[in-house]
Amino acid sequence: MVPEAEVKDVLDELQRLRARVPLLTGALAASTDGLIVAQDTPGIEAEGVAALTAAALGVSIRMTDATGRGGFRELLIRGESGYIATYAAGSSAVLTLLAEDRINVGRLHLEGRRAGARIGEVVDAAQDRPDRPLPPPRPQQARALPRRTTPPDAT
Repeated sequence: MVPEAEVKDVLDELQRLRARVPLLTGALAASTDGLIVAQDTPGIEAEGVAALTAAALGVSIRMTDATGRGGFRELLIRGESGYIATYAAGSSAVLTLLAEDRINVGRLHLEGRRAGARIGEVVDAAQDRPDRPLPPPRPQQARALPRRTTPPDAT
C-alpha cells in the first residue's frame, strides 16, 4: 500500500493534470492489481474502473509479450463518447485517464506519459522505502523430540 503522504502527492498530480487538460473528465492511479492509489473521477465508480484497468493491463502485457513488442507502455481505447487511456506508471502502478471525444489525442498522450512517469516515481519510491524497520528475528524455540515407544534394539 502507498503511504498517505504519497497518496496526496499522486492526487495532487491527478488534479494538476486535469487542470492542464480541460477535456479530461477523470483520472485515476491504481496498482497493477487493481487497487486505487488516488482518483479524481467525478461521477464514475473508481473501484470498478481500477479493476477493469488491471484486467486490461493483463491482456495488454500478454499481447506485447506475444508480439515481441517489449514491456507495456500504454493502451488507448476509443468509444463513441470519448477515450480511455492507460499509461504505465513505474513498476507497480498505472494511470488511467478518461477524456471527451474532442480531445487532442497527441496532447492526451504527451500529458498522460509525463504524469505517468511522475506518479511512477512517487509510487515506486514509496514501495522501495520500508515504512518501519523489520522486527528483530525471533529466537528459535527448542523442539522436544518425540518419545520413542519401542526400545531402540527392537527393530
